Amino acid sequence: MPLPLILGIGAGIAAAGGAGAGINGGIKMKQASTTLKKATQKREEAIARFEEKNISTTEIMDDLGKDEIEICSQFQNFALLFELIQNKPEFGDIIPNDVNIPKYDPEELKKISIGAGIIAGGLGGAAAGTAGGFAAAGLTTSAVMALGTASTGTAIASLSGAAATNATLAALGGGAIAAGGGGMALGSTMLGVSTAGVGILVGGIIFSVTGAKLSQKADQAYYQALETERKIEDIIDYLGDLDVNAKKFHKMLNTVWKLYQKSFKELEEIIVDKRKLNWKEYTKTEKLITQNCVLLVGLLFKMCKIQLVLKKTEEDGEERSFVNTTEISSCMEEVDVAIEKMCA
Repeated sequence: MPLPLILGIGAGIAAAGGAGAGINGGIKMKQASTTLKKATQKREEAIARFEEKNISTTEIMDDLGKDEIEICSQFQNFALLFELIQNKPEFGDIIPNDVNIPKYDPEELKKISIGAGIIAGGLGGAAAGTAGGFAAAGLTTSAVMALGTASTGTAIASLSGAAATNATLAALGGGAIAAGGGGMALGSTMLGVSTAGVGILVGGIIFSVTGAKLSQKADQAYYQALETERKIEDIIDYLGDLDVNAKKFHKMLNTVWKLYQKSFKELEEIIVDKRKLNWKEYTKTEKLITQNCVLLVGLLFKMCKIQLVLKKTEEDGEERSFVNTTEISSCMEEVDVAIEKMCA
């Protein structure tokens, strides 16, 4: 066979092979592009679901936190009023024996009240999730720590707005309540993602995956997207659990608060308006009013002490947050029983 013909045949075969490889490569590139698009879409949809759930849960927790702050700031009024009653029995003797509420400590109530006032003063310029973070950590504990900080160096009481909030949060440290930036302690969330803002998985959570670029390798990018989606779904489940428990807890807290306000007003009329300061002169009805007020302030104290969120270290070494459902349920059951006793 003449050489030119052989070369021509060889060139034709090579061209056919090259075309085949080109077509195959084009198909793979198209598949890779489609996979990358799916990966990007999966990740973006998961993040959008999180952001929507995070906003709603933050609002719920902030509403609860603000009410707890308001309630605790009123404790001092009760302590001062109750102390005016002379010859009264011990606080524990006034309430039913089978109702479990914290031992009455007027000084502690006053500290909590003042501390809650300090926190309230700083909420004006605070980011979303701040009040909810206090509720998640247990408001009474946070209030005492805020007061302690104000009296031992950091003049929180002289600050206002965001400055007061930031100073308080910085003092409370990197425990249950944490704030990002400005030298303040940095908390960690359920999945080890950092928080910017305040609270425990409430407000300002930024996923490390959000700002990251997907890998150029399609298969690896898709795996990363699936892993991101799984983690976000875990967080959404957690937020849903927190959402449900916070709503139930908040509803019962409001019920007790309304009963307390009515009872406190009645007690105030006895002591301030009627000037009845001697327990021995109280009628049966007046003693019952006093008993109910004592019981209700004890219940409010107990509820505001509950940590809605706890943390635990998993086997993989990561610290994760979880809803304190056991203590929340137990507290609510005890409140139900106590209210029945009060109304009986």
